Amino acid sequence: MKIAFLGFGEAARAFHDTLAPVLQTGEFRAYDRLLDDEQSSGDMQQAMQSRNVSVARSAAELADAEWIFSAVTADQSLEAAQSILPAIGQGALFMDINSVSPDRKRETADLIEGAGADYLDMAVMAPVHPKGHATPVLIAGSVAETLVGRLRELGFDANVAGAKVGSATAIKMVRSVFVKGLEAITVEALLAAEASGCFEEILASLSKSFPGLEWSKFPTYQFERTTRHGRRRAAEMRESGATLDALGLNGGIARETAAIQDAMAASGVVAGEDLHETVARVLAARLSG
Repeated sequence: MKIAFLGFGEAARAFHDTLAPVLQTGEFRAYDRLLDDEQSSGDMQQAMQSRNVSVARSAAELADAEWIFSAVTADQSLEAAQSILPAIGQGALFMDINSVSPDRKRETADLIEGAGADYLDMAVMAPVHPKGHATPVLIAGSVAETLVGRLRELGFDANVAGAKVGSATAIKMVRSVFVKGLEAITVEALLAAEASGCFEEILASLSKSFPGLEWSKFPTYQFERTTRHGRRRAAEMRESGATLDALGLNGGIARETAAIQDAMAASGVVAGEDLHETVARVLAARLSG
């Protein structure tokens, strides 16, 4: 079985690392636009070659694979699909795992299906580590019911959200308003507490009011996720904003979350810090930036 990855970041690597042992005779190939960047090309090639993944020189070289996972940043999802259009054809399955709005997935599906290939809306509903391709996913589209059995045979924790493209990603996008929003609220409140000189008092008050969140671990995790993955989360939240706008609701709340996620990512990550050290460092970076 030939499997290709259009984009070879965290999600694609996690899917490959657990899927490869299942498909012992499978062939894997990948293309990532970072291969075209002089500064990042070496690291990307190493990530592929160390996994015995063939390095493609362009998206077109992925088109003969049976399954093509599109796993790029949210703002690049449509461009990624367009890059493979001239070569993709009947028999290929384009599996769109990108965190984008239902309208974006429907637009992408029209392109892929117009070229003669099949399209699957796949929404990854939890962090991809440690389960990789066995992370819970929702799928949608005209081929979803046909494919769900095969996916489960290969170890995917897949459930069908509907026959209409966008049904799976809608669930993720709306859920992300809360999940990524909670991250943003948490870090912004604790940064404000530090700036106000009442960090310990706020932390103690929140711990008492919301004991189920395990405050010995919860804020540390929120700071780690936002500083390490804030750029990707910000792109996703802008898509959540588009989702809410299309529903006639307030997409602005998601875009404000995106702004906080972007600012947190710009603060960077330092290993070995305790929570208070991280808060103090990030606050200084945010105020100076």
